[in-house]
Amino acid sequence: MTELFESPAPSRRDARRAQESTRIRKAKRRRGVLAIVFGIAIIGAALALAWPQISGIFTSEPAPEDYPGPGTGEVVVEIPSGATGADIGRLLEDAGVVRTAEAFSAAFTSNPNSGNIQAGAFVLMLEMKASDAVAALLDPANRAEITITVPEGFIATQVYERIARVMGFAVEDVQAAAADTAAIGLPAEAGGSPEGWFAPATYPFAPSATATDILATMVAQTVTNLQAAGVPQERWQEVLIKASIVEREATPEYYGQVARVIENRLTNTAADVGGRLQMDSTVLYGVGQTGGVPTQAQLDTDTPWNTYIHPGLPPTPIGSPGRAAIDAVLNPPEGDWLYFVTVNLDTGETKFASTLEEHLRYVQEFREWRDASGG
Repeated sequence: MTELFESPAPSRRDARRAQESTRIRKAKRRRGVLAIVFGIAIIGAALALAWPQISGIFTSEPAPEDYPGPGTGEVVVEIPSGATGADIGRLLEDAGVVRTAEAFSAAFTSNPNSGNIQAGAFVLMLEMKASDAVAALLDPANRAEITITVPEGFIATQVYERIARVMGFAVEDVQAAAADTAAIGLPAEAGGSPEGWFAPATYPFAPSATATDILATMVAQTVTNLQAAGVPQERWQEVLIKASIVEREATPEYYGQVARVIENRLTNTAADVGGRLQMDSTVLYGVGQTGGVPTQAQLDTDTPWNTYIHPGLPPTPIGSPGRAAIDAVLNPPEGDWLYFVTVNLDTGETKFASTLEEHLRYVQEFREWRDASGG
């Protein structure tokens, strides 16, 4: 009787249907879970991208205060070497150029060329927009520099006078600065005299430069020139003395030959030479004259620079030699010349001789030119 109340055994078809139903339910659950996870990931990514803007609503600081520009008036500001954008910003804020150092720093950072700003003095407007101030510092036209040119052959007193005139200093103040040889960096090889150590060049200086700054720059340039030419330090003064004579005695086309005459005379022991240079330029320097032909009275005047009287080199250079004269001293051409004379002061034509007889003929040629030109 019990068999009548028990459930019949499921058929194979029913079992397969039950399994398929279970599989479908599980697949739906997995898709649901994946959809939830994927949705959470999308929301997270969106929040991550938007967070700077969202957070900025609550955390951003106001933009640094800035002038609208373009500015008014002008002021000279000096940017020191090695100054950072923040350093420059503080300088400009103090000078009234920009409203805040922070505004300048932000403009400095955003300008890809700001790293090209160089040290020096600049003429800028007051109350400039920070970005305009950066652009102005990059423009060479805004540099407020004073240039001083030292020509080849200038003696120290001429250098002092030019510095005083250009910079508005008293000559006595420039001379006092030159007397402080340690402050201007004069090497010991100079023997305490700066003559010949102010390198010929055109120099840019800030309006605030002192006489000491200017002279020190010129001395440093001479050291640079000597080092670049490969001159051993112990020969610095010797080379400058020889080069200064070369500079004053001839035009550049004859530098090498004059340098050779100097070398030949220093080593010649003949009675008419005896190691004496016999250079007019040194005689004139000794009596305070920078050009012309010495008189007999000047030739007879005994000064340390009178190389007709004293053998060897004079005690100091007689002016500031350029690189061409220095190179000529270091690399003179071969030759046995002992004499030379410029036979035409208008053209600078110079003739060289190895004997006194030949030289005297050239001297006569000069005298004829002198007489024909009216003395």
